[in-house]
Amino acid sequence: MLITGDREELASAALARVDALHTGLTQIVLEGGNLDGIAAEVGRVLDVGVAFTSTDGRVRASALRDDHRELLAEAGLVDPTGRLRVERMGAGGPHPSHVSRVAAGGVDLARLVAVRPDQQLSDDDVHALERAAAVAALLITREQAVTAVENKYQGDFLRDVLLRRTASAAYVAEHAETFGWDLSRPVVVVVAEIDPVVGEEPVSSTQRRQWQERFSAAWRQVADTLEPGIPTADFSSEVVTLLPILEGDGEPVDGHGVVRRAVTAVAGDKGGGRRPFSVGVGRVARGLDELPAAYAQARRAVEVGRRVNGGGSTTFFDQLGLHRLIALIPDTPTGSAELRAFVEDVLGPLGERTTEAADLRETLQVLLDTNFNVAEAARLQFFHYNTMRYRVSKLERLLGPLSTDPHLRLDVAVALRVLEMAT
Repeated sequence: MLITGDREELASAALARVDALHTGLTQIVLEGGNLDGIAAEVGRVLDVGVAFTSTDGRVRASALRDDHRELLAEAGLVDPTGRLRVERMGAGGPHPSHVSRVAAGGVDLARLVAVRPDQQLSDDDVHALERAAAVAALLITREQAVTAVENKYQGDFLRDVLLRRTASAAYVAEHAETFGWDLSRPVVVVVAEIDPVVGEEPVSSTQRRQWQERFSAAWRQVADTLEPGIPTADFSSEVVTLLPILEGDGEPVDGHGVVRRAVTAVAGDKGGGRRPFSVGVGRVARGLDELPAAYAQARRAVEVGRRVNGGGSTTFFDQLGLHRLIALIPDTPTGSAELRAFVEDVLGPLGERTTEAADLRETLQVLLDTNFNVAEAARLQFFHYNTMRYRVSKLERLLGPLSTDPHLRLDVAVALRVLEMAT
């Protein structure tokens, strides 16, 4: 048992250590240090592994040994993309880890994760980590002020390039070089948008902006892990990234592989409050002149993909097929009225929003997919052959000689796709 003098001595030593740590961290900030420097100093003084992450656990800086990483992985605190599951950490868990909220002015900025393999963190350690989180908040706030200006400048420049507002190719090349961007190599333009969630309570514009900022930061961080210097910009309601493809070096010329890797990394296991999102991808742009068209294709792909497949989809423009042509109809009152009139003329009562009409449309789609092979369609829908024959007769009474008129079948197939996109 410790006597009173020993307790006072230990308390005094702990307080001195906290003060020394705070002084050292403050000096790092004043000398222009970064989060890696703070993590290393905290790890050295407290003998812990340290990581600074985004609020949803994406590592921004760390001082972690292999045994620290192994401990986190064994405890199930790392998802397959490397995200730390900060939402599962805490003093009550079965693992010697701690997570502190890094905040300033009521704004959530980051998380400070500490781990010690051999023993639990003491109250004094936790107090020191809270002090370190306060210093880190000061540094992050300063960095965000600088980054916000840089991101806006880069975003405005990239928007001008993608909308053909730039003066000349020489001007673009000169400014891109200052950002470390290479816009002359083959890339795919990726447009990513946060999905609205059906039934979710309305939130403030401030909260939506925070979601968007975290989303764009995730894309920038993932892009940097793929290759430094990948152009990424936040366009307020969408994040645009120009992912390079390695033609003839293992990467398919369509760029699908690199896109799917990036989307998987950004989505993670959807923990930590991460928002669902949809992605649209344009065709490969092999030079500066092709970037505006690729950007327009990516925007069209994300719009059509969400309408056809719902939220959380990744849609490639070159795979849109018929939907691509339908999507070219302007989204105006005149264009929408024309599409509705086409559906009504071709499908008649089959275009109504009723259970019976939807059931017949499903059978019609199966018949079209099987080239009106009645036996195969009956098997796919688990109908008796005579039941399917009856349905074919009913469909032909409503629509015309589908089984013998290929032009009518084409019109019907297009009308079903239009109706699908309008749903």
